[in-house]
Amino acid sequence: MQNTEANHTRKHIDVVVGVIECSEKGVLISKRQKGQHLSGFWEFPGGKVEHNEPLQQALARELNEELGLTLDDSDGLSFLQKIDFDYPEKSVSLHVFLVSAFSGQACGAEGQEIRWVARESLSGYTFPPANTPILDTLLADVNP
Repeated sequence: MQNTEANHTRKHIDVVVGVIECSEKGVLISKRQKGQHLSGFWEFPGGKVEHNEPLQQALARELNEELGLTLDDSDGLSFLQKIDFDYPEKSVSLHVFLVSAFSGQACGAEGQEIRWVARESLSGYTFPPANTPILDTLLADVNP
């Protein structure tokens, strides 16, 4: 019974995730910093959705805050998948978008390490468990 009660009180967070891809550079990933949940893991950039904030607006805001990037237009943005995942301390819904049209020079605006990686090299990095379906989708396109 305690488990059921814990599940009802577990914090739920909606998160937008951008799989930012550039044909010449690969896919952009960033490393979670010390003090963050799952620090040291690599992830696809994004962040929490604010109350009543549209998902695309949240993604544009987060990519600008975290990386200094501006989404160019909605044509360069496509919904990839939604992932619901339960960690012991919280549950998350990841709203994942492919991003192909952006401007600006990506930088770790919040001090995080960033790296452009070829799709086929993504499996060489340690990602949070909730990111497994994203990796499976991206790697399936490389190794059909």
